Amino acid sequence: MASIIVDISDLKVSSNPEDTLVTYSLGSCLGATFYDPVQQIGGMIHCMLPLSKIDTAKAEKNPAMFVDTGIPKLLKTMFDLGCRKKDIIVRVAGTARVLDHKGLFKIGERNYTVFRRILWKNEMMIAAEDVGGNISRTLRLEIASGRLTVKSGGIEREL
Repeated sequence: MASIIVDISDLKVSSNPEDTLVTYSLGSCLGATFYDPVQQIGGMIHCMLPLSKIDTAKAEKNPAMFVDTGIPKLLKTMFDLGCRKKDIIVRVAGTARVLDHKGLFKIGERNYTVFRRILWKNEMMIAAEDVGGNISRTLRLEIASGRLTVKSGGIEREL
């Protein structure tokens, strides 16, 4: 089984049943997976910030940095590969309050809010989530089965 790393401000899509998409260190960042069990295609994204308007040049160069540009790009990529919206299973993790213990910036909360707004506009629902808190997480999506695990605090569980 090949692990494909999804870095910070990155997205990956795979249809290879041998692949596992993995992202590490989801703190205030948003990690989302989209899986089509009919096509056996999975996608994962690791977004840092909610809105691209703070730096449109960066968003154009790297849309996965921002929730509002990365999620549409990931969905378009999957649709271009034959996935249908009605078949896609959406799961999300991260958006913790790390390095912001006083809640001044609320980046994690804002990432999650923008994500939910995009899904709502696309008439998509979240099937499972592990969000908030103050711990970082690791996500693993197995393309063959669609199995998604989240690891935090040394404990791994299926999401």
